[in-house]
Amino acid sequence: MTEMDGKVVLVAGAGATDPDGIGNGRAAAILMAEAGARIMCADRDLALAERTVEMIAERGGEAAAFAADITLNDDCEAMVAATLKRFGRLDGLDNNVGISSRGSVVEETEEAWERVMEVNVKGMFLAAKHAIPAMVSTAGGGAVVNVSSISALRPRGLTVYSASKGAVIALTRAMAVDHGGQGVRVNCIAPGPVYTPMVYGRGPGMSETARRARADASLLKTEGTGWDIGEAVRFLLSDRSRWITGHTLVVDGGASIRGPERDTV
Repeated sequence: MTEMDGKVVLVAGAGATDPDGIGNGRAAAILMAEAGARIMCADRDLALAERTVEMIAERGGEAAAFAADITLNDDCEAMVAATLKRFGRLDGLDNNVGISSRGSVVEETEEAWERVMEVNVKGMFLAAKHAIPAMVSTAGGGAVVNVSSISALRPRGLTVYSASKGAVIALTRAMAVDHGGQGVRVNCIAPGPVYTPMVYGRGPGMSETARRARADASLLKTEGTGWDIGEAVRFLLSDRSRWITGHTLVVDGGASIRGPERDTV
């Protein structure tokens, strides 16, 4: 047996902007399937979710795809219903969808503020709103992982994004308090600057110099990937973390605590 045998997990944002790339959601879906879970891969782009299903099938896992916009209540209700119809239960939710922004409160537009908050906060609220009752009724409890960012802990010129990701941490803690008595654990992951299709798929991509600088920003001098975030999601949605709730797990190679360089003796 493997650690997630018998579990069913809904991954919101299971695709990747590069059809063959490994983003946080796709990595989590693949790793949890390898651990024995059956996965509902939800994404706004059905083709990208279906590609994740193919990757899981190539590794011997079981998954299905569903098209959903997590900013829409009806879509969130439908993706949970589709999960129950296909697999008969729900044990976990990976709330992985998010978008970025750049600029101060003076520079950003009202429209950008509303869109970032809609996707990054409202989307997680709506997905959990429908997933948690399904977990309780079909599995007697479960686990939720909300994906935040170290930008919530160490702002760096992404003000609206940082505010939204800070809200995700607060939402996580509130949900943990609200639903712990129902057997539902709720945790949060704060990734550092990992190299994913969301990063290299924008505009001209990222130069090797920029990638090296990002790696050097970590204490480990290495670059994080979607697999690193996926491993954290798998841990927090498995029973190995059965006594952990309301926690924010920082996965950043130490970048968020990086201080000035100092001499060693």
